[in-house]
Amino acid sequence: MSNLNIVVIGTGMFATGRGTTGFGTVLPAISEWKRLEKNIGKVVFVGTNGKHSAQAKEKFDTLSKDTGVSLDIDIYPKDDEQDSKAYIKIISEIPRPACAIVVVPDHLHFEVLRECLYKDLPVLVVKPLTPTIEEGKKLIKIAKKRNLHAVVEFHKRWDKANLMLRDTIQKDRIGDLLYCWVEYSQRKSIPTEIFKAWTEKTSILQYLGIHYIDIIRFATGATPKRVMALGQKKWLPSQGLDAYDSIQCFIEWTLPNGNTFTQTILTNWIDPESTSSMSDQKIKIVGTKGRFESDQKDRGVTINVDGCNIEQPNPYFCTDFGDGAGKVKWRGYGIDSIISFLSDVDKINLGISSYESSQEDRPTFLESLISTSVVEAAHESLAQNNIWKEIKI
Repeated sequence: MSNLNIVVIGTGMFATGRGTTGFGTVLPAISEWKRLEKNIGKVVFVGTNGKHSAQAKEKFDTLSKDTGVSLDIDIYPKDDEQDSKAYIKIISEIPRPACAIVVVPDHLHFEVLRECLYKDLPVLVVKPLTPTIEEGKKLIKIAKKRNLHAVVEFHKRWDKANLMLRDTIQKDRIGDLLYCWVEYSQRKSIPTEIFKAWTEKTSILQYLGIHYIDIIRFATGATPKRVMALGQKKWLPSQGLDAYDSIQCFIEWTLPNGNTFTQTILTNWIDPESTSSMSDQKIKIVGTKGRFESDQKDRGVTINVDGCNIEQPNPYFCTDFGDGAGKVKWRGYGIDSIISFLSDVDKINLGISSYESSQEDRPTFLESLISTSVVEAAHESLAQNNIWKEIKI
């Protein structure tokens, strides 16, 4: 049995927790995979700046101490070196990694994923697949030709609240769908500090709102028909950033039975830093028999202590829980999403499952092209005086 060597391309907030007091999601997930006594080998994190590598190394050491799980980790570039193409050397080395987890800015997805696929690496990439349909289609063609497991890290598909939403719809409990309403926002520090280097190369809809486009696809099986978007640029331009503070996206969906319903997505990333959660998110769907509402910010937990803002943490996404031995274990649907990818790759390598079966009920590149098509059309609507844009995939 060969070990599963993993390369993680990207060392930022989601990968290692850089810029936060946490450890991100990817690093804890790999640690929990090792705890399950899976056949994990070397884990290489590769970024572009050696100074960031040093920060990531501190995260690795602290996590290992906290969890009691030891990983064989290396990180590039080293020292003060800067190399935007460092990942190409890593994925070309022998022994070759068994898979790649890509956690880079949106506009770099196509370039990095293409290199990984050409090296015959199964890949997991953070959302979105790509900013454009054209790029997404090219990647789908490469992955299909090489029979590679290629998926997008749409972790909300593992959230039990959204699984309940899907079941409620599939069981026809709320009848014919009429409309869906989503509100999703994050703190001002996201565009102005954490992602400042590439804020102008994405949008709040593409970076954040796309999650709930994918969830509607996942829960209903519907296909987007047309899109219209409105946006406001007020506060971020005053901070020297040419980006939308807020985008409102309106989508008309067609169900497999031919019926249509609408979705309204209200997004912003200029919430106050004092807000009780990093993400404020709510979804409701109304049908002819009833409604489903899910406040995915208020998970029933509030923490209020001296010297701190009130917190409403989400214990179900990516959270560390102490055990009786004084160590911590990471749990949540963010962890489940990444572990499911590693499990799929492992089973394919061991011959337990096939490439074809691994595509079932996963956010594959082909499946994720749908959400990309909506975002691209919404951006076109914003650029063309908010007209309705037909979806063409």
